[in-house]
Amino acid sequence: MISTVLNVAIDCEDAYGLARFWSAVTGRPIHPESEPGDRETLVQMAEGPTLYFNQVPEAKTVKNRIHLCLRPDTSREREVERLLGLGATFVADHRRPDGSGWAILADPEGNEFCVLRGEDDAPVH
Repeated sequence: MISTVLNVAIDCEDAYGLARFWSAVTGRPIHPESEPGDRETLVQMAEGPTLYFNQVPEAKTVKNRIHLCLRPDTSREREVERLLGLGATFVADHRRPDGSGWAILADPEGNEFCVLRGEDDAPVH
């Protein structure tokens, strides 16, 4: 017997608003029946689990114990700039001179996520 991961649940203050941000990040649609004010909203991924946004009464107060790691189809630096333009904030820089590492950003509600080396970033030897 096994279990399958159905979705990644993200508690938030504004389910639809945060889903709009992540829809723009991933280029994937919000569930067609979702609308502003909904307490639950899904972003439908092409493969794997959906992103499930669940409105809760309490605000985020500490670092995430689980977070998303993104691998862009462009360079990491171009993706970081794009995400900052969508409303993300820069949290920490773990990029290394050899091109490895990651950048930590936060979504509009403060949930941290990582941006890894992108497809356009060639490994440095």
